[in-house]
Amino acid sequence: MSADPWRNRARRAVVSRLRDGLRTNGDAPHYVICGSDPLTYRVVRELTRSTDARITVVLPTRRRLEGPDLAEIKGIRIIRADLLNEDTFRAAGLAGADGLALMRQDDVGNIHAALCAQEVEPRVRLVLRMFSPRLGEGVKRLFADCEVLSDSVMAAPAFVAAALGEPAPTNFRHAGRTLYVARRADVRPDSIVCGLADTRERNNPRVLPADQSRADLVLAEVMGQPVGTEVAARRIVQKRRRRRPFFALFRGLRWFVNRKLGVATISVLSVATIVGGMLARLQGLDGWQGLYVTLLTTITGPDVDLDESFRVQAMQVLLTVSGLALVPLITAVVVDAIVNARLALNAGRLNMPREGHVVVVGVGNVGTRIIRQLYDLSIEVVAIDRNPEARGAPVARQLNIPLIIGDAAQEAVLRAASVATCQALVVVSTDDVSNLQAALNGRSLKPDLRVVMRLFDGDLADKIQKAFNIATSRSVSYLAAPAFAAALENRDVIATIPVDRHVLLVAEVVVTRGSLLDGTTIRDATRAGEVRVIALAKFGEPRPIWTPSPGFQVSGGDRLTVVARRSGLGWLLRQTSEQPEGATES
Repeated sequence: MSADPWRNRARRAVVSRLRDGLRTNGDAPHYVICGSDPLTYRVVRELTRSTDARITVVLPTRRRLEGPDLAEIKGIRIIRADLLNEDTFRAAGLAGADGLALMRQDDVGNIHAALCAQEVEPRVRLVLRMFSPRLGEGVKRLFADCEVLSDSVMAAPAFVAAALGEPAPTNFRHAGRTLYVARRADVRPDSIVCGLADTRERNNPRVLPADQSRADLVLAEVMGQPVGTEVAARRIVQKRRRRRPFFALFRGLRWFVNRKLGVATISVLSVATIVGGMLARLQGLDGWQGLYVTLLTTITGPDVDLDESFRVQAMQVLLTVSGLALVPLITAVVVDAIVNARLALNAGRLNMPREGHVVVVGVGNVGTRIIRQLYDLSIEVVAIDRNPEARGAPVARQLNIPLIIGDAAQEAVLRAASVATCQALVVVSTDDVSNLQAALNGRSLKPDLRVVMRLFDGDLADKIQKAFNIATSRSVSYLAAPAFAAALENRDVIATIPVDRHVLLVAEVVVTRGSLLDGTTIRDATRAGEVRVIALAKFGEPRPIWTPSPGFQVSGGDRLTVVARRSGLGWLLRQTSEQPEGATES
């Protein structure tokens, strides 16, 4: 089974070379992209910045008021059409195109569009955006050259890791090794593969620094220990189990019982306890006998005994009066708790307060993945959404996760979710303004609250981080766009690594014979802040050389495994495919 990924990579490489051979010199590749949301915008931006490709974007006739305007991107061709059928694809020039990305948030609609596209251009490479992984695996079998990706699947682990206080969720297997992202202080020095980023300067991480020893975030090999997110989840679960059950019961009573009723009941119980203790001392009773006499006197009243002293008789009367008040008070407390619990359930509030949980605001595509992953890690979750029919509502009911229907921008809704005692607040609705308001209200309830916020606008995220001290923000489109762009270009991306609002790609690149990099060294394939080689597989050798020295020679046919930014990967691909000026193919 381990040979299947290599066979698929080889097949994709052959298809790519066949297309490159059919393309005339100077003829740039042509990509058609269908969609209008932030992810589509990011993918188009990625392609225009890193390639010379011709890009045609198919937009609906009505522009969405929220989100970025793709018409602002220069150098692209825009087609307006509401239906993705054969006529639309012909108008977009799909015949002869190299790739088609179907980015609309409609799984069935994307499948139908892919089938129509095959009628126009059977050899086109398809990249489909789909929410359901199972459906995606079945769709891939329908087409010869197809990649199915889910932005929510790619982005959700980054939000989960941030909520648990971990640097990044990435772990992957490559060439016989399992690698993961960790802090340098948490791993053995001999397990470190390369330094990823220096994150010590707040809100300004320096990715792939020239001096790797300065990187506190590293890529390391798993050597028998569980990865970071799993360790963090275990720590939280163990802490929750060590909590005193009586304290949790007391908090539950406080949640449901009216404050005045609770104070009155406690006062009457205190009077009965004090008077009962004094009565037991006067009568010379031991502990059990004193408790026995106190309970019976309080509940049923004492037997009349005129021979008892005035002090004893007064205490017996006081206990009897306390008992008369205590019985209706206890009844009122029980009835009040039942009524409040029923009202809370009907209103969608929690049925009891929580502590150490994670509150997730917004259970759309990404939020649904987040609550499911937190549940799988045994982390308590409370979900909030304005829409009772949100995509994640059935999942929350299935997993028995409390779902509060309301606007998280209102402080009362956050109070109902016990934000003041939660582990983290994860805000992932699609409205940046509502997300910011919910985050600020959460901070007002708990000043040291860990907030993980979804924001599309990178400049806004930087300003918010500095102004409001909200150190963790994520953009779903920013996290997923590099993988979609690489898939459209038929590039083999092994993994993506989110670092704050940067994304690093782990990819394998083949050095073409006669290219600019053929006959050079590892040093020539490395750029500080852009690309770093972590493994070199010599042509014909099954096992790669990990962390090769800078002077190691690179030859045609070798495979380089690199960690790179998108721009760095684009530069390396040109170095490994283009020939020096004046060179001719033999």
